[in-house]
Amino acid sequence: MPYTLAPLPYDFSALEPFISGDIMHVHYEKHHQAYCDNTNKALAGTAFEGKPVEEVLKNLSQLPEDKRTVVRNQAGGYLNHTFFWTFMKPKSGGKPAGDLLKEMEGAFGTFESFQEKFTAAAVTLFGSGWAWLVAKDGKLQIVQTANQDSPLSQGMTPLFAIDVWEHAYYLQYKNFRADYVKAFWNVANWEEVERRWMEARN
Repeated sequence: MPYTLAPLPYDFSALEPFISGDIMHVHYEKHHQAYCDNTNKALAGTAFEGKPVEEVLKNLSQLPEDKRTVVRNQAGGYLNHTFFWTFMKPKSGGKPAGDLLKEMEGAFGTFESFQEKFTAAAVTLFGSGWAWLVAKDGKLQIVQTANQDSPLSQGMTPLFAIDVWEHAYYLQYKNFRADYVKAFWNVANWEEVERRWMEARN
């Protein structure tokens, strides 16, 4: 079965005023769709055609050499965005609760310290890419990835991320990436992050 886009879990305008409906339309319908289509083309006729995209990205070295770069870029973009939509939710934000909050406090001192470190990772990333909260060896870490690289390819489990490619914010925030990152905290879906954290621990 070829890859397809999962429906957005909310309306295109549901994240306003923090993420505009115009951005969501372009980001989802143009950029994400292109990554999906290009992944299907790149994997057609290979042993990985039809396999879960997570499996593909965990095993890039097993792909034919002439396919690795395009699959790394396109499948990474496809899966990163698939995750990204779930990391946001209307009328959310605030801070997590329960075990996730306790783990963040253990790893980063306070939730506010986590926010500061994650914001710095997002704002200071040179060029295009992502800032992530990941699980590695049972511990929480903040990492940056360039372009559409996936933490899965580096043995990490993605829990939360912000897309800092210009297409994610330029229509609304122009070149003020820090303003976009600040606004993003208002739509952070901590229930999804905690679900992923609990799954990663088991």
